Amino acid sequence: MLVLSRKKNQSIMIGDQVELKILSVEGDQVKIGIVAPKSVKVHRTEVFEAIKAQNEKSLTISLDVLDQLNFKKND
Repeated sequence: MLVLSRKKNQSIMIGDQVELKILSVEGDQVKIGIVAPKSVKVHRTEVFEAIKAQNEKSLTISLDVLDQLNFKKND
């Protein structure tokens, strides 16, 4: 993990297209602005994990349905 110190109104570039801007620091809370192309998905970690879990659940359901369809076809 790379650890960097930044102050209000300073930025960090990730690659050529993603910029993280420090908008404010209030106590233990830091507000960050993210400038990225629309093609780059940006989510909070908890939202990303929920999406990932839902996608994995959908995949499992789809495989179960395929198995059921295959079973009926072989009858």
